[in-house]
Amino acid sequence: MINIMELLRSISIDREAIELSIEYGISPYMAKRYIELFSYKGAISFLNTIRLGLKKSIRCNTLKISCNELLRKIKDRMVVKQTPWVPYGFWILKSKVNIGATPEYLLGYYYIQGVASMLPPLILNPKPGERVLDMCAAPGGKTTQLAQIMENKGSILALDVDRTRMRALRSNISRLGVRNVVTLLLDARKIVGVGEKFDKVLVDAPCTGEGLLPLIPERGRSRSLYDMYVLMKLQYELLKSAILVTKKGGVIVYSTCSIAPEENEFIVNLILKEYSGKIELVDISFYGEKGLTEIYGLKLNSELERCLRLYPHIHRTEGFFICKLRKKV
Repeated sequence: MINIMELLRSISIDREAIELSIEYGISPYMAKRYIELFSYKGAISFLNTIRLGLKKSIRCNTLKISCNELLRKIKDRMVVKQTPWVPYGFWILKSKVNIGATPEYLLGYYYIQGVASMLPPLILNPKPGERVLDMCAAPGGKTTQLAQIMENKGSILALDVDRTRMRALRSNISRLGVRNVVTLLLDARKIVGVGEKFDKVLVDAPCTGEGLLPLIPERGRSRSLYDMYVLMKLQYELLKSAILVTKKGGVIVYSTCSIAPEENEFIVNLILKEYSGKIELVDISFYGEKGLTEIYGLKLNSELERCLRLYPHIHRTEGFFICKLRKKV
């Protein structure tokens, strides 16, 4: 595996990076990485978006209510705009109320969810009747969206390793009227021992959350090089486990709420090398930017351009990375 510590330490911190780190209150090494990723002007645009924040958004839960009926119920309290890529996703433009404390929220008519976060389940596209695995499921936004896409038919095994987060997952499953999910408190890297195979697998991996900086700015100061190294190792192991439990011809979606290539293209690049001829990248024809094939002076697999990237300052969403893989053998 690429030594992430050596790689990042090799990126020299120059005056521009130091100036950005002081101006925007982030660590110098993160500032330099953003300059490498976006250019100096692009880094400023990205960091300005962190200061401005993003619009909140909701996902209409069509297991309980139609979108038209939900809009009718909330029209006197909220002004919303439909997202261009998710028919049941809506940006909140204005609200007279706390959107997490309305009768409609408590009844499970909608879930508060970032619009980019709605894309991995949509891209996985599970069919009613299929067997689906959600490897890092809590607190349940994507799990319950998978159930919604499947019309509560088929089965979803939802894993999480954290007992507290598992309670949140089960609460959301109940509130949203989901009936086809079984939850299991388990480290997803051990899923092979369960002895099951799945048609579709979602790996929404734990990450540094760099894509959430517009929502949680303090992450720009709290994440270290070592944090990234630990997470990169975990992400690699999770994706390997996902491949092992996917049926021949099955599909895996790997996603993170991070813009860091180290947690995204680097991981998929390693997997493509290890499983050469056994898995293939599936093109994601969707709104957004292509995956990176070169960064920090390193050339990666050219097929990685089939992946999808979303950036706060370009797409007005959380930063996100999404990759779709098909198991050939």
